[in-house]
Amino acid sequence: MAASTAAEKIELITRGLQEVLKLNIIEDVIIKENRPLKIYWGTAPTGRPHCGYFVPMVKLAHFLQAGCEVKVLLADIHAFLDNLKAPLDLVAHRAKYYEYIIKALLTAIGVPIDKLVFVLGSSYQVTPKYNMDLLRMTTVVSEHDAKKAGAEVVKQVESPLLSGLIYPLMQALDEEHLDVDAQFGGVDQRKIFTLAAEQLPGVGFKVRAHLMNPMVPGLAGGKMSASDANSKIDLLDPPDVVKSKLKKAQCAPREVEGNGVYSFVEYVLFPISELAHPEGKGSFVVNRDEKWGGPVTYNNTEELKADYLEDKLSPMDLKNGVQEALNAILAPIQAAYQADAEWQKIADLAYPSEGLKKGKKKEKKIGTGYVAKDKKNATVAEQVADGVIKAQNAVPEALGTDAKYALDKLNLSEETGKKE
Repeated sequence: MAASTAAEKIELITRGLQEVLKLNIIEDVIIKENRPLKIYWGTAPTGRPHCGYFVPMVKLAHFLQAGCEVKVLLADIHAFLDNLKAPLDLVAHRAKYYEYIIKALLTAIGVPIDKLVFVLGSSYQVTPKYNMDLLRMTTVVSEHDAKKAGAEVVKQVESPLLSGLIYPLMQALDEEHLDVDAQFGGVDQRKIFTLAAEQLPGVGFKVRAHLMNPMVPGLAGGKMSASDANSKIDLLDPPDVVKSKLKKAQCAPREVEGNGVYSFVEYVLFPISELAHPEGKGSFVVNRDEKWGGPVTYNNTEELKADYLEDKLSPMDLKNGVQEALNAILAPIQAAYQADAEWQKIADLAYPSEGLKKGKKKEKKIGTGYVAKDKKNATVAEQVADGVIKAQNAVPEALGTDAKYALDKLNLSEETGKKE
């Protein structure tokens, strides 16, 4: 339901957030300047997006309902700056995969995407102006502050690469080059947001507002991560896999703090249900057997929380309710994937190792207990660990030895550089 008054727009924009920095900027844009708030959300195309991505999708829906101009940054360059998480030759394919999945996610929860703008990071982050601004940023940001800013986002290693220090500087600089009033992300981005607010004025750029979602626990407890199969449900997982993962999920009775299953209802299922209801009233249904109390419908999270804390709703009943609701949401996403041969092709190109794991058995040397590794298809990090390549050669192996190689790998043709 679209907001009409300034107060309704601000309420929608800030609904469910854990923290908002510089709310006055948002209020000035909407109330004083009487124009749409310009906001961006960035995501680095590394591992496969999982069900945790529903959390930011709900907020993108709120922003669009509030009349905001929303940009989604597919941060391809950031993807390989983060400790070589995504090899350069896969980044371009993963960026395309992310665009497919984000559009399908929003469509599945009833969000119109015609006003959503997708921007590829490499479409502007390799320009002379951007790189000059980045060099200017390096003159006002210390090594200590850059490392501190990326502590919860960039993978931390004993001997960090310089690329990990550049990562937060670029994320801050993107606010200026995307011409926005605010940046949105998880609360784990707070230190980068603070860096942006403190350092952008030092190179002549204005301060932006920052909006932060809470971090939703994974199924195994802790942060939901694309690299931990036990902590997340993939958006393309079939119903039987969803059921199996939920069955194994940590879900202690009478406990809601750190309970990933309960949190998923609170931060994903209820908000999605609210989006689908014309008056914004969500619900969560548990279809349990009559001998256990029969079906029950919760109209808000307070009711659900009270019953769970009092053990009126068991962990198994909660899991069954989540399973049913989640599979209903995932069904149109998976149907869209099955009907789109191009998307399937991009998925195979973006995540070839997953196909190898499913289709090729490991070669085992009899009697030794040793399992041979497929060194040809190993990642750079794996090859370093196995001693195949030296640590000092890791970056050239992954990124290439010159600028032309890097640009070719990113596939920065005139076509790929265009905004979708």
